[in-house]
Order: sequence, then C-alpha cells, then structure tokens
Amino acid sequence: MAKWTVDQSHSSVGFEVKHMMVSKVKGTFDAYTAEVEAADLADLTTATIEFKFDVTSINTRSEDRDNHLKSGDFFDGESFPTIDFKSTSITKDGDDYKVTGDLTIKGVTNPVTFDVEYGGKGKNPWGVEVYGFEAEAKINREEFGLTWNAALETGGVLVGKDIKIKVELEVNPAA
Repeated sequence: MAKWTVDQSHSSVGFEVKHMMVSKVKGTFDAYTAEVEAADLADLTTATIEFKFDVTSINTRSEDRDNHLKSGDFFDGESFPTIDFKSTSITKDGDDYKVTGDLTIKGVTNPVTFDVEYGGKGKNPWGVEVYGFEAEAKINREEFGLTWNAALETGGVLVGKDIKIKVELEVNPAA
C-alpha cells in the first residue's frame, strides 16, 4: 500500500445548509488533515481514507456566525476539536465510487456514504503524478447532536436539517 498526501493548496472541504428556508449558507473548514493509503489510486476500491476537519477553522465569511458554530450550540469545538471520517468500504459505481465510512461529529458517530467522482490523473510541472477526486454527501445534522435552531416569525426555522458536505481533493505520492 502506498501513502498519498492531500495537496491542500489544490483541495478544499466545504459545506452548505439552508438558511431561513430561502437561501444557503456555505462554508469551509480551512484546516484539515487527511491520510490516504492505496495500492493504486486509479482503483480507489483498494484505498483507506481518513480525514480530520479542525472545527476551529470553520469559515462562513461571518465571524459572529463562525463563533456561534464553534460554540456548544453547534460543534462545541472546545470539547470536540475535530470532525473525523474513516472509510469502512469503497465500491465502484460506474466510473465513480461510493465511499462509506464512520463520520464523527461532536462525539456522535454515524455511517455516511460519499458519492466520489474520479477526476483523473496527470503529472504536475515537477513530474509528480497527481490524482483528482470530488466527493459529496448529505447528512442530517440532528443525527449528530447538532440540534440548535430558532423558529422564524413567518414560520419555519433558521437553520435547515440537511447539510451537504463537498470535498475536492488533489493527492500526490507521500514523500
């Protein structure tokens, strides 16, 4: 098994959630780590994948909202500093993949399946082989203990239940 490094300058971890039932708030986790091991990344079914997203690095372009998300109302970053994912199975889905694993948020672990699109491989300007992937999953935040909300005067709630997680990766062989 070869180890692969995520090129963070060409990768991102993002999310989106419905706001006030009419629009979406998008954000990122600007700090994260990833471990990918695979016999051959052209066949992702041979891989094991682990991610840790640093809760304190959440960025929605609003400092007040970011601080609220880091608080006990949401992620409780002081007690639970990371969101963790570890793959448990990877299956082929046409040219793409289904990556299932254990996602842990705020101390609660549930299985989640990411739809993963293989972007291809190439060589960077230094002759190093790189691979690209895009992964997306949808979770119900309440299943992970993220239950804070506020009722709206016009009906409905401030924060939607469904969170879309999107990960875009470029990986290189580990040095």
